[in-house]
Formats: sequence, structure tokens, C-alpha cells
Amino acid sequence: MPNAWCFSTHLDDGAWHTVADRIVAIAGSLRHGSYNRALLRAAQELAPEGMDVEIIEIGGLPFYNADVEAQGDPPTVAAYKAALGDADGVLIATPEYNDGIPGVLTTAIDWGSRLPGRAPLSGKPVALMGASPSRIGTARAQLHLRQLLSHVHAHLLPPPELLIASAHERFDKSLRLSDEGSRDVLSKLLQRFSRWIARERAASEAEREYATREAAPR
Repeated sequence: MPNAWCFSTHLDDGAWHTVADRIVAIAGSLRHGSYNRALLRAAQELAPEGMDVEIIEIGGLPFYNADVEAQGDPPTVAAYKAALGDADGVLIATPEYNDGIPGVLTTAIDWGSRLPGRAPLSGKPVALMGASPSRIGTARAQLHLRQLLSHVHAHLLPPPELLIASAHERFDKSLRLSDEGSRDVLSKLLQRFSRWIARERAASEAEREYATREAAPR
């Protein structure tokens, strides 16, 4: 359900608690009529129970510049990093430009990978998808994106990927994802992503518990 808090449960210290899977969604295209923006709206529509998908904008981020960073993050960068940090996962829909990802998405990754040791993308569960009018979808762009995000230590949802080829045939005139096969694959990707987030959350909790035990006096 878009723009509404939904809740799932997980086990913590022997008791069940409600936990929202808060997903920040990013489109690699700035165009208002972008298929990838429309794909994110479809993700809002098809999100499983226990997942809230919020689309955020990255078009206002400046190019990464260490001189700017040294003076303190600009407000748009600070807000972007805060959104990433507060999210349980990140969903990225990318087009394919010149066999790779758009510059605006590179900029978003640059800022999200800073600063080392406290970068909001580091350790963050991330799922990828993309739509293109081409016959191969966004296969090359997603490979490029997967390489970059692996380098910054994001925890990427393993394949299979969602590659929507011939996007002009999969969306209707109002840019709603109308192809039932594509909708089914997207739905299953989001379900897998929900399980991936739960897995990563459990692993992080186990690591914290282990570290606490190791630090305890003996």
C-alpha cells in the first residue's frame, strides 16, 4: 500500500515486535514521463504487506566535490543521506544510458558512499530493477550498478533481476505497468526483497549480540 505504514513482525529476545520495512525508492531518470519512475509507482502498488515504498528525488543533488563536503554536506545531500540512513532498504530503478547508468545515479551513489565508516549505503539492503524500450531491458546498466554498489559494500539482493524490455509495450498510456507477466515478476522481486531485509536484519542483530558477549568481562 503506497504512502502508508505497514508492519511485519520479527523475533527479538523471545518476544514479537512490529517493524516497518521502510523502502526508499530512487529513479535513475529525471524525466517526468520516465518508465522507471512509473516502475517505482508500480512497486508502491504491488508492495507486499509489511513494506512501505517512498519515492525520493535525487535531481537536486550536486556533483560530488570533496571541497564542498569539507565545508559540510549541502542541505539536499544531508536530507538524502538521512533518508537512506532511516530506510530498511533501497530500491533503484535505472534506465540505460550509453551501456551504463545515468550520471545522476552515479552522483547519488557518490554521496551515499561518504564518509567511509558511516556511509549510509554501506551495509544497506538494495534491490535493482529497470525498464527500457530496448530489447535487452537494462541488463548492462544493472551490471554496472551492481559493480558500483558492491564496491561501496551495499548488500545487494541476488538475481534474478527485473529487466523490463520493450517498455513501451508493458506500460499503458497513463504509464501504469499493465503487462501481467512484468507485474508478477515485480511482485515476486519485492517479496524476495522483504525476505532479504529480514535476513540482513537478523544477521545484524546476531552480530551485535556476539560483539556484546565478546566485550563482556570474563
